[in-house]
Amino acid sequence: MTANGVIQIALYLVVLLALVKPLGSYMAKVYEGKPFWSSRVLGPVERLIYRLFGIQADEEMSWKTYAVAALAFKFAFFFLLYLILRLQGILPLNPQGFAGVSPDLAFNTAVSFITNTNWQSYGGESTMSYLTQMMGLSVQNFVSAAQGMAVLVALIRGFSRRSAETIGNFWVDLTRSTLYILLPLSIIMAVMFVSQGVVQNFKPYKNIPLLQTFTYDTPKLDADGKAVIAADNKPITEPAKVLEQTLPLGPAASQIAIKQLGTNGGGFFNVNSAHPFENPTPFSNFLEMLAILLIPASLCYTFGRMIGDRKQGWALLAVMLIIFIPFLILSYSSEQTGNPLLTTAGVDQAASYFQPGGNMEGKEMRFGIANSALWATATTAASNGSVNSMHDSFSPLGGLAPMVLMQLGEVVFGGVGSGLYGMLAFAIVAVFVSGLMVGRTPEYLGKKIEAFEMKMVALVILVPAACVLLGTAVASVTAAGVSGVPNPGPHGFSEILYAFSSAGNNNGSAFGGLSANTPFYNILLGIAMLFGRFWVMVPILAIAGSLASKKYVTPSAGTLPTHTPLFVLFLASIIIIVGALTFFPGLALGPIAEHLMLYK
Repeated sequence: MTANGVIQIALYLVVLLALVKPLGSYMAKVYEGKPFWSSRVLGPVERLIYRLFGIQADEEMSWKTYAVAALAFKFAFFFLLYLILRLQGILPLNPQGFAGVSPDLAFNTAVSFITNTNWQSYGGESTMSYLTQMMGLSVQNFVSAAQGMAVLVALIRGFSRRSAETIGNFWVDLTRSTLYILLPLSIIMAVMFVSQGVVQNFKPYKNIPLLQTFTYDTPKLDADGKAVIAADNKPITEPAKVLEQTLPLGPAASQIAIKQLGTNGGGFFNVNSAHPFENPTPFSNFLEMLAILLIPASLCYTFGRMIGDRKQGWALLAVMLIIFIPFLILSYSSEQTGNPLLTTAGVDQAASYFQPGGNMEGKEMRFGIANSALWATATTAASNGSVNSMHDSFSPLGGLAPMVLMQLGEVVFGGVGSGLYGMLAFAIVAVFVSGLMVGRTPEYLGKKIEAFEMKMVALVILVPAACVLLGTAVASVTAAGVSGVPNPGPHGFSEILYAFSSAGNNNGSAFGGLSANTPFYNILLGIAMLFGRFWVMVPILAIAGSLASKKYVTPSAGTLPTHTPLFVLFLASIIIIVGALTFFPGLALGPIAEHLMLYK
């Protein structure tokens, strides 16, 4: 690792942590209904929304009603988004004349965006119209993120309330998350992105003459558009001269802002945040990385404020950092070290003032290794999935780090809302295990943890893992699955494992290399995304309802403190152990085996 790279990473973490308290405090006021600055401006808009949709803001819901509302809302948007994708060819704001999306890709994309996954089996600038990007995808970036935040707030109320039958109103939580948090932050970020050169317009794509033209060989076609075959059964080629380049444009900055802040991920352009129109400068890169972890980290402080014990929030944030930083170091050091096979061949991979050194394959020169590794670990620790480099080109251990961060359940920061409620599920496991050690009924934040809570937590932890492992197994032994893997051996297996780790944990990033835009992968990954989101969300709401109905248990001498360094380390250990026991065999067949092959 270089001193310059370490300084950049340290600066990023300092700025992130400095923003946790002010933003976390603001979000707590939003959800508690206390006066705050933006309510004076946006309060009338909030009340208008309630009147238009007939929402009774003062009527609260049981956990079952809350869950039904959340599911109905998302599946209604699924059908709407599916129709937009299928009918894209006849809808307006389509200057390039893109046709409607195929049924299997429309299913995959609609599921991906309603589940906050944003897995993309398509190239944005060559597939999606401006209308689809805005009314279809950007809208889901807002409401899917807001839904995760709403579910988290419902769980927090479960801890803070006593002998209650309700956990809040889904429609109010959804509206407040969108109107007071996501929308203002997105406007600020979008303006900052535009100032850095991120495109934001409705112009058709522009063809620019090349200063230096080039020629390449292309198959010769007959009158029917079929390749002409020579007598030796080889296609006949003819030279083709490239005189111009097509520059894709569109309303990118507005979508990029919410995709990062809402930990949605995806990209307006195919190569995502490696594209110069989506992420043009080192400062825009810093802002986008900051946006990825900003809300998930700040929600830890929100949690502490809302339960009346800020130390609990800081403890959970400490657990996230304890896990995140070592994997960041692993990824960065592995990439900076470079490829040992090239070293053996006499290639100098050492960093100097004139060259970045290390493994620069698949990385942008304007970002370098440090910012590529930081982005890779941040986007997979959070449920984001955007990329500024090609993870498929990382070294085996450099690629292992982001893969493991997803497989841990994306609780290390995780998605907005969903990451913290996943972390709280692991915290319940930790207090349950500690209770077994000392022979006491486990308690967490004054609520007894009993059989029902543990059953629901088991679903939260096991369902995403099952989606990953079962999906990987099916894809690895079927012809349709194997046909999408161009790379043989452990690396090809890593591509499949990464894809299902991403889908099952609602991340959305891709290792690359895997040909996923096929009916097989579109449908199977779509199913993994659905189970990975909603079979976690509903058990969390069930836990919220159960906890809210319980009486508060006064701490005693035998109560385990859950804000101490001991509990922080214990919780981090539980997360690592569960992840290791679940995924180590798969990792051994993929990135670990590939790493060992470099030294055979």
